[in-house]
Amino acid sequence: MYIKRNDDGHIELVSREATPDCKEFLAADSPELLAFLMEGEGGEGAAHFHASDLAFVRVLEDVIELLMDKGVISFTDLPEAAQQKVMERQSLRRRLNGLNLVSGSDDESGGVI
Repeated sequence: MYIKRNDDGHIELVSREATPDCKEFLAADSPELLAFLMEGEGGEGAAHFHASDLAFVRVLEDVIELLMDKGVISFTDLPEAAQQKVMERQSLRRRLNGLNLVSGSDDESGGVI
């Protein structure tokens, strides 16, 4: 995503494409960008908390994947509801990566946000 900042350095405009106004690139999963997009939903504190939750979910996904890769747990050890959520998140990430809507650091190479 490309952004324009105001004189105070805060995001004031967002675009999917680089424009004459929006020249600075921010990853789509940037906590700063997520906070800006959620400002109207409970204030800045709630937006930062939600952005932190989203980043933490990615960390948990990576930990689960690491534990499975090392043989500490198997996918079938997870409760069925957790298995479904993991599969759903993997599917969503593949679709988003295919649309280039998430940053390269959040691809299937295991990078943490």
